[in-house]
Amino acid sequence: MPEKKTELTVLESAEAVPRAATKELAAVNPAMPSAGGEISVGRAENDQLKAERDQLLDRLARMQAEFENARKRAERERIADREYATCHVVEQFLPVLDNLTMALKSTSTAHQLRSGVELIVKQMEEVLRQMQVTPIPAVGEEFDPHLHEALGSVERDDMPDQHVAEEIRRGYLLRDRLLRPARVRVATNSKQTNE
Repeated sequence: MPEKKTELTVLESAEAVPRAATKELAAVNPAMPSAGGEISVGRAENDQLKAERDQLLDRLARMQAEFENARKRAERERIADREYATCHVVEQFLPVLDNLTMALKSTSTAHQLRSGVELIVKQMEEVLRQMQVTPIPAVGEEFDPHLHEALGSVERDDMPDQHVAEEIRRGYLLRDRLLRPARVRVATNSKQTNE
């Protein structure tokens, strides 16, 4: 029988350790509940924390959805703006196309056809000017590799060295932005080079 008594003592002391630890912690932290109310307060706090977490997760999900919707809306608006701008540009060129079509159908003389095409070119230049597209000055200007694309050089005594002698294809600027460079031939002046 002494063995049974020993077992009971060990079991009683094992149960006493958590109670003693709880009392010690309660002494250090008075806000901590006693062993009897610990389970109910812990569950209440846990339930409150879960509810707060669920609210925060719900808010996060809503904010992510709002952000995604705003991103999609901005993309749709950007595409609509681009389409509107394209429509506006095309609309300005339609009269030019109409005049070119009439010129092709014309049975006029070569001189009349040429003067008609010259008027169409002026009309086209006016449309470009309204869109703030300007031609790049070329012939007689100093060669600028940012604005001009050199296709070759030409020996010229009547022009300064490294100046544009011929324009092969006109270049254009949109405001201050280069749309395409002017293709040119650059003058080389051996008199200036030797001096």
